[in-house]
Amino acid sequence: MPRENVDDQHLARLRKYYKSHQALPSLARLADVLGMASTASVFGLISRLEQSGFLRKTEAKRLAPAARFFERPVVGTVRAGVPQATAQSEFEVLTIDDYLVEEPNRTVLVRVRGDSMKDAGFLDGDLVAVLRGAPAEPGDVVVAVVDDETTLKTLAKDDSGYYLQAANAAYGPIRPMDSLELLGPVVGSIRKLKRRG
Repeated sequence: MPRENVDDQHLARLRKYYKSHQALPSLARLADVLGMASTASVFGLISRLEQSGFLRKTEAKRLAPAARFFERPVVGTVRAGVPQATAQSEFEVLTIDDYLVEEPNRTVLVRVRGDSMKDAGFLDGDLVAVLRGAPAEPGDVVVAVVDDETTLKTLAKDDSGYYLQAANAAYGPIRPMDSLELLGPVVGSIRKLKRRG
């Protein structure tokens, strides 16, 4: 079996372990977790995964995930309308950070509660990525603090000034009585669907 396939299997075990424990196993436990008998094989694997950018060592000499540890394959495109033949695409991988986060030190995640933005595609339980402190224009979906209360709405403006507009006909516009501050514009969202089998 090619080394890359074996390494992929071991990387899959490490990812599964990390998901359950929110940490990687200690160097002493690695052989058990990976199902490897030889210490030399374990260190060889770790060295390859470090060189490939999947793992790194902390100052305390513990293993930690590196950027590539969280990447996922993009297996092509899928049409949401009439089905079409599956097209072969070039191999591509990315992480959620690669896709949503342009400025890591300014990007925060906010969990959506309620249904006032459902017609804009933001549902209860979604996570939205917000670029904190970035400028926003009317028409942008923003996380805002209006009169000391936080909300997710579309920024709007008319002759009376700035206000917030819901994307659900059951909710009216919100006009600030005292203050309106923007945490920042929404740059993307993540939704976890119901888990199946």
